Amino acid sequence: MTHDVVIVGGGAAGAVLAARLSEDPGRSVLLVEAGPDFHGMKQLPDVIREAYGSRNHFARAFGPESKYSWGYRARATDTAASIFVPRGKIMGGSSAVNAQIFLRGVPEDYDSWAEEGNDLWSYEQLLPFFRRNEADPDFHNEFHGSNGPIRLQRFKERDWPPEHRAFYEACRAAGFPDCPDHNHPDSTGVGPLPLNNSERIRWSAAIGYLESARHRVNLQIIGDCLVRRVLFEDNRAVGIEAEAAGKVSQFRGAEIVLCAGAIGSPHLLMLSGVGSAGHLQQKNIPVIADLPGVGQNLRDHPQVSIHVCSPRELIGDGAGPLLQVGLRYTASGSDLRNDMFVHSYSFATEEGPHIVSNSEPFGFSITACIYLAFSKGEVKLATADARDRPFLDYNLLSECGDRARLRDCVRLVVAMLRDAAFEDVATERIVPTDEVLVTDQTIDAWMKRAVVTSHHVSATCKMGPDSDQMAVVDQHGKVRYTEGLRVADASIMPDCVRANTNATSMIIGERIANFMK
Repeated sequence: MTHDVVIVGGGAAGAVLAARLSEDPGRSVLLVEAGPDFHGMKQLPDVIREAYGSRNHFARAFGPESKYSWGYRARATDTAASIFVPRGKIMGGSSAVNAQIFLRGVPEDYDSWAEEGNDLWSYEQLLPFFRRNEADPDFHNEFHGSNGPIRLQRFKERDWPPEHRAFYEACRAAGFPDCPDHNHPDSTGVGPLPLNNSERIRWSAAIGYLESARHRVNLQIIGDCLVRRVLFEDNRAVGIEAEAAGKVSQFRGAEIVLCAGAIGSPHLLMLSGVGSAGHLQQKNIPVIADLPGVGQNLRDHPQVSIHVCSPRELIGDGAGPLLQVGLRYTASGSDLRNDMFVHSYSFATEEGPHIVSNSEPFGFSITACIYLAFSKGEVKLATADARDRPFLDYNLLSECGDRARLRDCVRLVVAMLRDAAFEDVATERIVPTDEVLVTDQTIDAWMKRAVVTSHHVSATCKMGPDSDQMAVVDQHGKVRYTEGLRVADASIMPDCVRANTNATSMIIGERIANFMK
């Protein structure tokens, strides 16, 4: 059987694309996901369905011990040990396991894409899709939607735990404005974070989009199915080769769309013969299209965490919402608005948030992030076997401008911890130590050891005009020098947005579906 569309990857973009395209009963759609597919919300494991729960709940969904993770590791810097890279391997992808911050990029992010030759991706062009995507209970205006498939929640100030309230008050004392709506186009400052959860349920793309589409006879969904490569006839994509339960099968399609994410999509392109000819030849892979940009331009948000001890009676049990309040601001001397992000995080342990912990919690953390970094990394093949994870080099903090901005952010957080708001909440800062904070050089050395991903990998199959030799796809997601093949996920961003990537990835699914319709 040949489907009209074969979609590889059921994550934040792929689930959206499958739901939207299958609205046309005359179009047959096949959605293939490498991880398990749980049919219906009630069948979902607690750690996936519930936005928060018992201690270690988040780590069991998003950490290296999760059953629903790809288990990637990456080089971070020249002095750091390899870092864990969380990516969801389940229907819904990372939207099914993430921390649920549902921020949009600033309008300048999308307008810069348009200025680079992707004129259909400006903020004005995308705003109707952002509105269509969300059900925001708090704001009803021209910037927000009320009836979309993804339900949002902001925790009210009266319900904030002491560490979040102290963080908010210290930010205000430092001169940052109140920000009740982080998704307003002119927003900046500190305020409640929009979260894609409601009534303790994580509203992933699988729940929000696929739940209401599963009954359609023209939509077929296959889980636990690892795609090994795209099949080509000359330069036309005609299907996929996939493995499930030890059996290798082929699925034919008039059009193939890769939605495997900013790691999975370039990996699969290279395995299929689309990428840098020299790199593919080293792995004895026949070249279909010589595209040097595949796997390059890897962008993310570098982050480090400041750990603080609290009085015993204020230490939480890790069962409530861990993220509630965030600060977006512009670094000193930067012309990139809201290029920095800081948030408080309840419940700190020695092992960190991603590891199932046996140690006693000691307090809370404040995480400092660069939300528009200059440093670039890459994805490359380790082997020609689809079952082997690719080589990931995040190359974080390689640019001096990144180190300077994050260093200043660390100093800002340390200074805020001395504010009166934290007097009864924080007893001792244990990381970084005072010795680390002595000079720029000692702070930089610590940051290069401590820096990790914010889980927002993107831009590894960037879109752009033909004049951009590093562009992998055009603005409709079509892969250059091929026919019948598109990419639709965070990998096609020209640069990472100044926000968590979940919301924008869903809008990429919406936008490409609109093009294909």
